[in-house]
Amino acid sequence: MSGINKVFLIGHLGKGPDLRHLDNGDAVASFPLVTSEMICKGDQQQVVTEWHNIVMWRSIAESSVQLIKGQLVYIEGKLRTRNFTDRSGIKRYVTEIAADHFEILN
Repeated sequence: MSGINKVFLIGHLGKGPDLRHLDNGDAVASFPLVTSEMICKGDQQQVVTEWHNIVMWRSIAESSVQLIKGQLVYIEGKLRTRNFTDRSGIKRYVTEIAADHFEILN
C-alpha cells in the first residue's frame, strides 16, 4: 500500500507572494504562512506559532498575485523536502508545502 501525503493549513500570509518565472517560462510563487494554536500547559494557556514555506507552481502561482500580507487563507498541498548545496559548499535541506489549491477566507 502506498502512503498519503496531504497537507491542509489555515493561516495568515507572512508576506505577499514572490512570483518569478523560470527559464522555461513556468511561474513559481513562494511565501511564508503562519499558523497559531492555543495549548494548555497546566493551568496556563500558551500560543504556539509555526511558520510554513509555501510554494506554488504554474497557473496557481500566477493566481497567487491576488494574495496580500496578513490575509487569512486555506492552503491544500503536499509536504516536500529538497536539498541543495549553498555557496559555502554546505548541503542544506528545506521542507516546504507544494500547494495545489488555495482559498481566501477573509
